[in-house]
Amino acid sequence: MDNRAGEMEIVVAAVEAGSFSAAGRRLGLSASAVSKLAARVERRLGTRLLVRTTRALKLTPEGEVYLARARAILAEIEETERLVSSGARAVPRGRLRVNTLMAFGERFILPLIGDFRALYPEVVLDLTFTDGVVDLVEDRTDIAIRSSGALRDSALKARKLMDSRRMLVASPAYLARHGTPETPEDLNNHACLGFNIEGMRQVWPFLDPVSGQTYDRPFRPAMLVSSGLIMRRLCLDGQGIGRIGRFHVGPDVEAGRLVPLLEAHRPEDGETIHAVFVGHDHLAARIRAFVDFLVERLDPRAANALLPDLDNGAGNDLLMDGRRA
Repeated sequence: MDNRAGEMEIVVAAVEAGSFSAAGRRLGLSASAVSKLAARVERRLGTRLLVRTTRALKLTPEGEVYLARARAILAEIEETERLVSSGARAVPRGRLRVNTLMAFGERFILPLIGDFRALYPEVVLDLTFTDGVVDLVEDRTDIAIRSSGALRDSALKARKLMDSRRMLVASPAYLARHGTPETPEDLNNHACLGFNIEGMRQVWPFLDPVSGQTYDRPFRPAMLVSSGLIMRRLCLDGQGIGRIGRFHVGPDVEAGRLVPLLEAHRPEDGETIHAVFVGHDHLAARIRAFVDFLVERLDPRAANALLPDLDNGAGNDLLMDGRRA
């Protein structure tokens, strides 16, 4: 009888350790035994997974696919055994890797961490704050907190946490120096700030007040940044006009530090914040506990306290396209 799960564990260990000898030390095997087992997997599959160099192991494209699926399968095996051994008394425990949008995490997630840890002391939170694209499988992320538009059928599951709205804002000092744009065309004479995040286009949506139609208008960025935190800081410092989530700059708008622009020309421009995770029939207790905790504790209208209510109805459980969030 073959042991394909064991072979997967060996290939994953070899890639993560960077060599057969290092993987062997981790698994209690010789380097030659690890090499032979990896070669046996390749022979059975009829394709090369690993390229051996003098310095490290590199994955082929087929190896990338194998590694991603092997990690997911091994994680599910581990969780299945934990569920069976614990029965109905399964307690959330273990490391929980959460990757959240920087501004959302700072404003909404961090204040709740103490309460979560008090409820689930056996869960070790591993928090990463970034606005970039996340591959949940490749990065071994359990939950990604991300904003998204329409969600499509895929292997990823998502729970809606909050609705928000994007705004065009600038500081009073910037507007005093450069004037306040009255129409979208006036932006040609202003410093527009954009994002260099993968998949982000340098266009902003606008509303034609006559026809009521929404259209995208390209802009030439004066600066590109990698996060909403940087965008907010530049706007506050008077460096230009940015399009940024209400959940991020709401307190600045309320305090007068930032001014909303072109509101008559702006569509709803909504964004929904989701907790995204790889869907399983038996979801890890630690993942379920954290997602349920956020859904229970977060006020879905908190991001838009001074704006008209956005729809917070249907669509709490959704599927997302692909592995990336």
